[in-house]
Amino acid sequence: DAVKELTGGRGADVIYDPVGGSAFEASLRCANWNARIVIVGFAGGQVPQIPANILLVKNIAALGFYWGSYRQHRPDLLRAEFTELFDWWRAGKLKPHVSHRFDLAQANEALQLLRERKSTGKVVLTTGQATG
Repeated sequence: DAVKELTGGRGADVIYDPVGGSAFEASLRCANWNARIVIVGFAGGQVPQIPANILLVKNIAALGFYWGSYRQHRPDLLRAEFTELFDWWRAGKLKPHVSHRFDLAQANEALQLLRERKSTGKVVLTTGQATG
């Protein structure tokens, strides 16, 4: 409902789904006609079964994207994209949300935080040196 309200009733044109499960089902419901859903993972633990009839009626394309396969199939492209990504970060164009920082000696605590799904952003390990 919130997506439909934000888009004047149309729905989302592009949806990035790292969760799967019921979040994917909600993505289908809020997708605009001719939308694209980019599937990047199943963090929710459930791999969705995609109903082809909804893809057909709404003219939606579901695209799987696993960046790790680029290491094998297109390493040249992967290097170029990471170079650009880090250039953006250095220029301040990207500001990832870091919810927790741990010294490397506290790696087990950091991993426990991830296992318990208690982080709300990136969990960063440092070597005790100043980080930005």
